[in-house]
Amino acid sequence: MKKGWEYKKLGEVCERITDGSHNPPQGVEKSHNYMLSSQNVQNGYLDMSSVRYLSDESFKKENQRTQAKKGDVLLTIVGTIGRTCILDGTEGNITFQRSVAILKPSKEINSRFLMYFLLSQNSKLNSTAQGAAQKGIYLKQLGNLELHYPPLSEQKEIVEYLDSSFAKIDKLKENAAKNLEEAKALFQSALKDALEPKEGWEEKYLKDISEYSIGLTYKPTNVCEDGTIVLRSSNIQGGKLDLSDIVRVNAPIKDKLYVQYGDILMCSRNGSAKLVGKVCLIPKTKEPMTYGTFMMIIRSQYNPLLYYYFDSNDFRKQIKHGEANMINQITRYMLDDVKVKLPPLSEQQSIVSHLDSLNEKVNTLQQNYSRICDECDALKQAILRQVFE
Repeated sequence: MKKGWEYKKLGEVCERITDGSHNPPQGVEKSHNYMLSSQNVQNGYLDMSSVRYLSDESFKKENQRTQAKKGDVLLTIVGTIGRTCILDGTEGNITFQRSVAILKPSKEINSRFLMYFLLSQNSKLNSTAQGAAQKGIYLKQLGNLELHYPPLSEQKEIVEYLDSSFAKIDKLKENAAKNLEEAKALFQSALKDALEPKEGWEEKYLKDISEYSIGLTYKPTNVCEDGTIVLRSSNIQGGKLDLSDIVRVNAPIKDKLYVQYGDILMCSRNGSAKLVGKVCLIPKTKEPMTYGTFMMIIRSQYNPLLYYYFDSNDFRKQIKHGEANMINQITRYMLDDVKVKLPPLSEQQSIVSHLDSLNEKVNTLQQNYSRICDECDALKQAILRQVFE
């Protein structure tokens, strides 16, 4: 133990540790009362872009449990474990679901010091999480977590050091993100120019130039270790097929439900509108693969160009999916109404080659951004270990 530091359990240095509602009440369309879950808690801040609204009566009842106030430390304890932030008192009427723990530090603990300590315990919290379907941390476990800490004056100095260090690291990520977004914007501009109709182009309905079908319906009991790979939305990453996380099934599969080289795999339905419409081209594969219920295959001689067309504003405008229709799906009937303006095949090859080159540069920046994020996160953990170990 460092000289002058005390050693206590978290439950001994917090006036109270509780979690949110285990039986959340029904929400209302709009109000000034919010119920948040773990998805709203990000490291260092609250994301209020998607919340559940409560009636005054429901909020009054739920607030008795959490009584959230300025200086409280939040920690996600179910599903994605270990994200943490501090309430600054400007959030308004908020209460929480079971996936969030609310820690009320005593006067001997600085709230930001406690937040940083919890960040340093991320690996430990995840390794001790319990549960089969969804991992979670129990409040008793949290209360027994051992904390060593210095006097308040030293805590404040440590917080200032960590705030400064983390701000510099976050700036690196911010710059990388900015470069990536600028590259994506330039690509979208180039895509718009490339697909702008010119003399000799023909307008055709998508249904007249392609075939498309919905994927395999299977039961959880069909999942096995040595069956056929079923492609899902998670297998589309950055416009490419990603087989790092696969599911296999032993269900009967019709011939038409096997993917072929050059097919376009599209996410046709998802809880997140951002994922609907995401596509990738099927590369040459070593084994047969099928695709799931919420996926769609588009098969056409124009697929190389259609792959880029599905990323265009014109396609999104025509399909009007997601929030525009209050649904998160693309149906075959929606695709039937899509009109595509196509150049001659020889010109298509030139356009696709040009877009491939630009797209590869964007993918490289995406990989660099992911690498920088991983390195920044690792650096933060190294700094936290230096402070708390």
